[in-house]
This record gives sequence, structure tokens and C-alpha cells, in this order.
Amino acid sequence: MDAERTQICDHALTQVFSLLGKRWTGMIIGVLLEGPRRFAELARSMPSITDGMLSSRLAELRDAGLVERQIVEGPPVATIYLLTPRGQALRPALAELTEWARLHMDSSAGTAAAS
Repeated sequence: MDAERTQICDHALTQVFSLLGKRWTGMIIGVLLEGPRRFAELARSMPSITDGMLSSRLAELRDAGLVERQIVEGPPVATIYLLTPRGQALRPALAELTEWARLHMDSSAGTAAAS
């Protein structure tokens, strides 16, 4: 029974990290947790991301049902991205990961842990 439970956990974690473990994906979700954003706003919030990478990651998140793309009639016409309820459900998990990172990945914490 324990082996079955481990396999299920491993499969679930594999699925989660195959999507969320990609570079920029977690940051995109983190920004969208603050509210809907236009493409340019997303790009400005992550200065090192290319437009092509942002577009690709947003498409993956849409395909996974985590992000929705809406067209807002203008003028000017605008495209906004927002989290679906499924994407919003990541909030507690990302908050926990953020807290873990603050406690365990801070450079001063790493120095203290190594001492």
C-alpha cells in the first residue's frame, strides 16, 4: 500500500514540476496572482524574459487551464491574461514555497546553515 501511495505522489509531483518547474512559469503565475495583466505589463515585471518565451509560457499555462486570455474591446483593443480558478488554487502552495525560500534559500541563511 505504501508503495502505491509513493507512486501516486511521484506521478503527481512529476506532473506539477514538469509544468511549474519550467523557467519563468512560477514567476508568471506569481505576477498574475496579483491580478490580471496585459502582455506588456507581464513582460515589464520580468525584465529578462523575451517576448517569445513569455508568449510560449502563457500558451502552456492556457493549455493547462491555469491562465485565461481575454480580449477587451477598445479602442484600443487590449489582451489581458488572468488566472482561472484552477490557477488561483495555486495561491496557498506558492505562498508556502515563497515562505520556504525566504527561510532556507536566503544567502545569509545559507551561510548560517553552512557554519
